[in-house]
Amino acid sequence: MVSGEITLDGQPLKDGRIQFTPLDGQSQPGGATVVAGKFAAKVPVAKMKVQINGNKVIGKKKAYDTPESPWMDEVVELVPPKYNINSELTLDVQPGQQSAKYELKSK
Repeated sequence: MVSGEITLDGQPLKDGRIQFTPLDGQSQPGGATVVAGKFAAKVPVAKMKVQINGNKVIGKKKAYDTPESPWMDEVVELVPPKYNINSELTLDVQPGQQSAKYELKSK
């Protein structure tokens, strides 16, 4: 179990996701939602690539281009690609409880 904190520019990441992907491609991935800067994820023991995404709601939009379409939140990615798509963050997951802290910068 990996739990911890994620901040962006010194503030807790309000809404997001953290994903752990095995570097060797052999283990199972793991992940969790991030709420108010906190997360807790069941992650297998392995060396993992860490990807962090953060959402910000900027408005509402229709899900489909029809009059009866439901409305959904329109979100933008707050976290720069160097922490998700192009992430170089890693974590060597050990047996038992483990904590991790990620202090991200938007610039």
